[in-house]
Amino acid sequence: MTVCWNRPETTGGSEIVGYIVEKRDRAGVRWTKCNKRRVTDLRFRVTGLTEDHEYEFKVSAENAAGVGQSSPASPYLKACDPTFEPGCPTNAHVVDTTKDSISLAWHRPIYDGGCEIQGYAVEITKADEEEWTICTPPSGVSATKFTITKLVEHQEYKVRVCAINKLGVGEPIEIQGVVKPLDKINPPEMTLDSELRKGIVVRAGGSMRICIPFKGRPTPEISWAKEDGELPSKVQIETGEDYTQLSIDICDRYDAGKYILNLENSAGTKSAFVSVKVLDTPGSPLNLTVKDIKRESVTVTWEPPLIDGGARIKNYLVEKRESTRKVYSNVDNKCTKTSYRITGLTEGTIYYFRVLAENDGSKSAFINVRVLDSPSAPINLEVKDVKRNSVSLSWEPPLIDGGAKISHYIVEKREQKRMAFTSVCLPASTDQVKVSEAPLPPGKIVLVDVTRHTVTLSWEKPDHDGGSKITNYIVEMQPKGDDKWTVCSEVKALEATIEGLVTGEEYSFRVFAVNDKGKSDAKPLAAPVVVKDITVEPIINLLFNTYSVKAGDDLKIDVPFKGRPQPEVSWKKDGQALKQTTRVNVLNSKTSSKITIKDATKEDVGKYEITLTNSVGTKTAEISVIILDKPGSPSNIKVDEVSADFICLSWDPPTYDGGCQINNYVVEKRDTTTTTWQIVSATVARTSIKVTRLNQGTEYQFRIAAENRYGKSHAIDSGPVVAQYPFEPPGPPTNLHVAHATKTGMLVVWGRPASDGGSPVIGYHIECKDQSSLLWTKVNRGLLAENQFKMTGIEESLLYQFRVYAENIAGIGPCSKPSEPVAARDPCESPHNLRVTNITRTSVSLFWEKPEYDGGVKITGYIVERKELPNGRWLKCNFTNLQDTYFDVTGLTEDVQYDFRVIAKNSAEMLSAPSESTGPVTVKDDVDPPTIILEDKLRQLVVIKAGEIIKIDAEITGRPLPVVSWSKDGKEIVAKARCEITSTNFATTLIVRDAIRRDSGQYVLTLHNVAGTRSVAEDPQFLPSPPAKPKIIDSTKTTVTLSWNKPLFDGGAPVTGYRVEYRKSFDDEWFIGVQNTKNTEFTVVGLTPGAEYVFVVKSINKIGVSEPSSESDRQVAKEREEEPVFDISNEMRKTLIVKDGSSFTMTVPFRGKPIPSVTWTKPDVDLRVRAVIDTTDTFTSITLEKATRNDSGKYTVTLSSVAGTSSLTLKWRGRTQDHYCFHEGSGQSIHLSENDDQERHERKADPQLGGSSH
Repeated sequence: MTVCWNRPETTGGSEIVGYIVEKRDRAGVRWTKCNKRRVTDLRFRVTGLTEDHEYEFKVSAENAAGVGQSSPASPYLKACDPTFEPGCPTNAHVVDTTKDSISLAWHRPIYDGGCEIQGYAVEITKADEEEWTICTPPSGVSATKFTITKLVEHQEYKVRVCAINKLGVGEPIEIQGVVKPLDKINPPEMTLDSELRKGIVVRAGGSMRICIPFKGRPTPEISWAKEDGELPSKVQIETGEDYTQLSIDICDRYDAGKYILNLENSAGTKSAFVSVKVLDTPGSPLNLTVKDIKRESVTVTWEPPLIDGGARIKNYLVEKRESTRKVYSNVDNKCTKTSYRITGLTEGTIYYFRVLAENDGSKSAFINVRVLDSPSAPINLEVKDVKRNSVSLSWEPPLIDGGAKISHYIVEKREQKRMAFTSVCLPASTDQVKVSEAPLPPGKIVLVDVTRHTVTLSWEKPDHDGGSKITNYIVEMQPKGDDKWTVCSEVKALEATIEGLVTGEEYSFRVFAVNDKGKSDAKPLAAPVVVKDITVEPIINLLFNTYSVKAGDDLKIDVPFKGRPQPEVSWKKDGQALKQTTRVNVLNSKTSSKITIKDATKEDVGKYEITLTNSVGTKTAEISVIILDKPGSPSNIKVDEVSADFICLSWDPPTYDGGCQINNYVVEKRDTTTTTWQIVSATVARTSIKVTRLNQGTEYQFRIAAENRYGKSHAIDSGPVVAQYPFEPPGPPTNLHVAHATKTGMLVVWGRPASDGGSPVIGYHIECKDQSSLLWTKVNRGLLAENQFKMTGIEESLLYQFRVYAENIAGIGPCSKPSEPVAARDPCESPHNLRVTNITRTSVSLFWEKPEYDGGVKITGYIVERKELPNGRWLKCNFTNLQDTYFDVTGLTEDVQYDFRVIAKNSAEMLSAPSESTGPVTVKDDVDPPTIILEDKLRQLVVIKAGEIIKIDAEITGRPLPVVSWSKDGKEIVAKARCEITSTNFATTLIVRDAIRRDSGQYVLTLHNVAGTRSVAEDPQFLPSPPAKPKIIDSTKTTVTLSWNKPLFDGGAPVTGYRVEYRKSFDDEWFIGVQNTKNTEFTVVGLTPGAEYVFVVKSINKIGVSEPSSESDRQVAKEREEEPVFDISNEMRKTLIVKDGSSFTMTVPFRGKPIPSVTWTKPDVDLRVRAVIDTTDTFTSITLEKATRNDSGKYTVTLSSVAGTSSLTLKWRGRTQDHYCFHEGSGQSIHLSENDDQERHERKADPQLGGSSH
């Protein structure tokens, strides 16, 4: 934990040198120091805490005098990692929607706030509303998915998710956009895991389970089938919302094969199969035959069994027995071939042989054969084609051939009257007779197509044709509800289309195979068919998303698809309709579309888009075609940097990379004066290069080619480039002028060049000349870094011109335009005291005074300028030379504000700086009554001796300018030889020379304008009145402190200070204690101890110093005495109640002069032993540790000094139980703390009463 605190309010008179931090465990008693070294900062990181324990802290400050009292303890805090509210969940997205629900999912927040995520809250609102509604319980859901139900179909909603931990709910994440509840239509999809794709292997007698998950909207119809026939009756099929399972409890060899699952809904169909292999005993070998019969041996041959039992046939067991025996004996049990030569036989003996097959699982049944036995009788003898002298006979071979092939037949005949048969001599060659029968039923029937009036069926050939060729097939149909089957088609092919059916009717179909012996049993279609148009949205089954072919080869793109009705196919290339040419052909069939591109080139590269459209919808797929060829040329060669010996080039890679990565670039160069190209680099990996070792000033051209594994592209050439520095000398400096000129020097200033030539300006050169000279002289020794130069050593009164050059790394640029000629003379100063004397609605009258310094030559005129506020420019007002110091500016606009200024010009054509402006002046008719200001001495009686000059000056104001008249004793004075009246816009003067007695009297000045008449001079400013009598407030042996009140009258001007003077009571000489102080209190120092003094104070304003105040009371320079007193409130006098065993401190402030001595007493107790007493100049305190009831009673504190004695009795009472007293109306507190449980008792006391706690 990090503990922070503030500095103490008082430092104890010494600087704080450090702090001590202590801690205490809630389960412990002792305080433990946290810092080993002194802490100087106002914070400290406390380590070594026990996790989940609660701690409190306190801090003590330390200065040179020691460690101060501790701060109050902090609240208990648990030591644990900081926890916050969690961050927002991530990847919130909609998983599914229905017409009244929305399913969403999300991931955990990246930041959990430092504690476990307890759940998630899901909120929803309509898109046009702002009020969110929580969908989950208030505590949230623990899963990272949720389904919101009971929503309105097609209503737009906004959804957000928040994470919840123990600190609360974190920031939400809102799903982008709006969400609508609606049913989705998705074609069926199924997922076969790797085990099912490999196939299922099960032993005979075991159980089999095929579970396949699927999805689709709406829920697809499910059908299972077996490739080589109908499903066995023992098959059990279980279907859930998102899975289907086929199971067989006891498997045998007939359960092996491919099991096909078909899913179908309105959006499409999906099929998949699972191969099942049953490990069982193999079947019996076939066609066991005895060959090559000899005297002592025979050879038997056979064919492998049709059923291998799901495993490879390992070997065969061959056995034999004599006809007279019943037990077979083993001949060989490891025969791996399908023939075996049996030896050791006895001539003339009849033998039986048998063979069985063996695989990994078990053995097959035996196949038997008897050797050297007669065959059985032929069967099914028929007489045909009876003629006059011949008959034709036919029969079938015997069921038993006697162990050998039937070599021939013996035909016998007898007449009906005779009993004996006689042999019929057969011809040398007889016709071969083929034995035949009716065929087996056709194989699997498949429903190929259904329309509103037709049904198309296909089927497989029968497994056996009955020994005779299949001549045709008969298709019969049976409408639903009808018991009669009707022949609807006879075809020779394995497919038939039945037409003329009724839309919406349900039909059953069956198929017969026919040969010359008759027709087979019927093979029915697995399920009835409803005659209607089936609509399926187009489905594209891309074999590949990208096709690539080497340039010059043919490219074939085959895209299988399906859809009902048959979709229309269209192709686009790069957004444009694909044009068929002699190279590009498109071939469409019912189930696929093929593009054939002959001799592919890079123009065939692009995005090919196939679009299927039917009445149900449109489906689009995109295919990328890459032609593998050498790349295109690079483009946009840029010269990035040019120097004297290198050039940096960059370029853009080819837009066509040849279908593979660009390996490198080949960069070549040539001198433009030759035709030979030189390779700079053939292995440039990037699209930039720095070509070095060039010759300065030579013009070069470059070409660049790209190269991949199929070859090098055509090169692209750059423009000619000269190897030279990329910059040039800078342009001429601008705005060259003489900013200031005197008779001894000039300050020349200029601006930076408009162009630096491509390289920063490194300095300047300056030249000057006399205006009458033709030779320019360089005046700077070194390069000038700044844009100014101070020219010295010039000749007074000569006219000088200057020009400046700029220099960069490329050299020195052209010079600037020469400056205007400037004379080497001191400039005149600006006019001063510019003021407005009159204002009308169209004019302003100005008056000013001449410059105090004219530059050494005569002032020849003035230039008056005005500026319209707030955004105007300074404009010249006088267009002729103005020699007067006043001017009427006319032609102004009424109610517009202007500013005015004046510039002086001397005979050396030197212009001064502009004067201070008048400030804003509003042009309008403005009148002010006249005013008169006389000097203070003229307001009193003026005494003049005969023959002297009477001179009366007065300042006058008024708008418009007032008319001035002087009068004496009521008569107007007229200018005579002795009398002279001089008036200006701002003053008037009356002069009477050679004064005589009759010139005595009252002289009156009268001013008159349209605003009024004034004949009394006025001056509002006088000396202030003196302050009141000063009071003595303190004294020491060498100082006296006095205070006074401000004067009643400040003389019309603010009082700026006071002067304090003093003298000894028996002396007349006054001394100044302070010349000027702004305070109304001052301590006079440096006095003689024991001497008696008096003091006066004078007020000061800008007119001068007032008369002195009344003298203060006499004061002897000595220490003052004050009786000691306690600075406490009545609350302190009440009984203080403290719990037994606690520690407390009582602090009592006091004052007195001199500082009194302090004594604490308690009856029958020596407090110096029992308590700790601390006394300073302003307070005394007593501290009792572990107080008991014996400490109850009265505590008396006594103050004593030469000025008197004062006592205070405090009462204290202890209690065995916690008791806290609080008193209102006071500022500070007495803090009581206990060592055992650190409980605190706080008592409000007087604002001057301090406190502490332990």
